[in-house]
Amino acid sequence: MEGMVQSSVPQYSKPFHSLTRRNPTVVTSVRITAIHSGRRLRIPQQSSSSHSFLPSISSPKVEGGTVSFATPEVGVSNTETREWAMQDFYTLRKDVETVFERVEEIRAAAGLKQLQHDLAALEAAAADSSLWDNRAKAQETLQALTDYKDKLKLLHDFKTQADDAETIIKLTEEMDSIDSGLLQEAAGIIKELNKALDRYELTQLLSGPYDKEAAVVTITAGAGGTDAQDWADMLLRMYVRWGEKQRYKTKVVEKSMGEEAGIKSATIEIEGRYAYGYLSGEKGTHRIVRQSPFNSKGLRQTSFSGVEIMPLLPEDSLDVEIPEEDLDISFTRAGGKGGQNVNKVETAVRITHIPTGVAVRCTEERSQLANKIKALSRLKAKLLVIAEEQRASEIKQIRGDAVKAEWGQQIRNYVFHPYKLVKDVRTGYETSDITSVMDGDLDPFIKSYLKHKYSLAANTSVVS
Repeated sequence: MEGMVQSSVPQYSKPFHSLTRRNPTVVTSVRITAIHSGRRLRIPQQSSSSHSFLPSISSPKVEGGTVSFATPEVGVSNTETREWAMQDFYTLRKDVETVFERVEEIRAAAGLKQLQHDLAALEAAAADSSLWDNRAKAQETLQALTDYKDKLKLLHDFKTQADDAETIIKLTEEMDSIDSGLLQEAAGIIKELNKALDRYELTQLLSGPYDKEAAVVTITAGAGGTDAQDWADMLLRMYVRWGEKQRYKTKVVEKSMGEEAGIKSATIEIEGRYAYGYLSGEKGTHRIVRQSPFNSKGLRQTSFSGVEIMPLLPEDSLDVEIPEEDLDISFTRAGGKGGQNVNKVETAVRITHIPTGVAVRCTEERSQLANKIKALSRLKAKLLVIAEEQRASEIKQIRGDAVKAEWGQQIRNYVFHPYKLVKDVRTGYETSDITSVMDGDLDPFIKSYLKHKYSLAANTSVVS
């Protein structure tokens, strides 16, 4: 007996495995074609000669969003096999019901009618011939238009995928047997849909003026000598892997190598929607406890590295003027491997904002002028973020928020020895799966911090 499902959702459009009985001579192939959401579902139906669940049919078991097949051992009765299959089906049906309710709640909270009304107003404004009389306002309007379209499409996709999973469940209930291929398809939809819903809920917690922007991550080795430099290199890999998992464009634009191992500092540009909003909570000191690979006795070592997060803002949006007398600009040789000017000409630029002590360094460009422009742009972005965080109205009121990477300042502890644990000091969230964390699985920490930040802001508003 064979079955094929053709889905309107591209990522789930794939053929399913056919099911066969132990005795193929008694099988009569019958196809039922159902129409749902403008697509055809060709569903396998058993012959009317038999309505029992046979041991050769494997049923999917859903565990944590993944599907494993419960194949009965030799000698197991048909009744027990049927019970296994039905139990797996009921579990999946419950998961589908849960995610369907979740989708409906999210769509209701989003206010679809208001979104459509606002979209129509933005489309009318974008069609106005005088739109580009004010370039800044035009760009703001077009960006808002894109955001509304993307949000509505996302909410529509949520509903479509939930309907697809529900349809498979209903069709399975009408069949005489359980098709493992169909249930595997439904389980796959639910797994991916839950991930998408998690990401959507995270974006709803991001309301800062720069949260939608790309991010610049700067990692600096702190107290701990060579171990700290090696730890900084490990953090560099962790954030690069996180960016890759999010399908963001990641680029290591600057890296200063340590004398023995690791790095003294590094700068990464992570380009993608909401990159800064997600990573903003990573700013601070990260502490590691482990057996030192650089100690011949293998003693336990504690090291620190500092992480700084800035938004990657377009130059035309940086309407901040900094008096020349407030800047201390110095030039050095970039050092390291690379172009013919690297070790001959002083192309590296370091700019310090004297009133706050905030400093940035840029070495990735070949010319001194290009590095100066980029460094100044980063400095302005940094000052804007500090001003926003401290609610200062003027840059001269800002006091730098730099934190030393040493004892008592950490935001997160990474313990490799004598046990394995990663714990965020601010939120209390922790996990023993340190391997996944170092491989870029930071979403649970990001989500817990954003919720923590949101609750703090809500409590503050209530008090005031």
